[in-house]
Amino acid sequence: MNAVAGGGSFITFPSLLFTHIPAIPANATNTAAVWPGSVAGAVAYRKVLNRETWRMLWPLIIMCFAGALLGAHVLLHTPPETFVKLIPWLLLCATILFASSRKITVWIQSRKNGDPRSRTWIAGGFALQLVIAMYVGYFGAGAGILILALLALIGQRNIHTMNGMKTVLVSVANAVALGTFIVHGIVVWPQALIMIAGSLIGGYGGAHLAQKMRQVYVRRTVIAIGLGMSIYFFIR
Repeated sequence: MNAVAGGGSFITFPSLLFTHIPAIPANATNTAAVWPGSVAGAVAYRKVLNRETWRMLWPLIIMCFAGALLGAHVLLHTPPETFVKLIPWLLLCATILFASSRKITVWIQSRKNGDPRSRTWIAGGFALQLVIAMYVGYFGAGAGILILALLALIGQRNIHTMNGMKTVLVSVANAVALGTFIVHGIVVWPQALIMIAGSLIGGYGGAHLAQKMRQVYVRRTVIAIGLGMSIYFFIR
């Protein structure tokens, strides 16, 4: 799903909950499961990231590091019963983001000839990246589309470069969050290792399927699953 259309966390995170793993360790374990795939994606995009792009990336990476660390610590200090109550809302917001991603992408592409942004606007973008990274450290589903929109706001135009930058930023934020979860010993490794193996196999196969499948059907399936999971946890 991630290779073809995205939204794999709508299955992996609830699946961990269905195996009776508590909500916060399940979220940490899901971060461990998806991180290798994001790193592989970042490596694949290395050719589109030139020196100028990296100059823009480094301040954003610093914001990612700080924000993800803060978000992960907020998660660790969230009472389990509170996080359980937040789950349906988090899933629903992530689903809405995913469902809106095409419109956001069209908006991003329409800004190719927009005016360059001022330093003040870019500084505000860095602050917004801090907030997005906090969300990645806390939960993270759907954060990629937020980062793409942010990159458009601070003047990026090339969608391939933006995807590369997004993948690097998501990888960094997930790495920081995962490191925090490992230090605190809340990752459930038997399930995490099984899911990592599945994500690597699925990602490799999905890269081939992505070229053959009609993504619209996969996207509709992902949205249906996301809404279904949201409704389930609201009722539960």
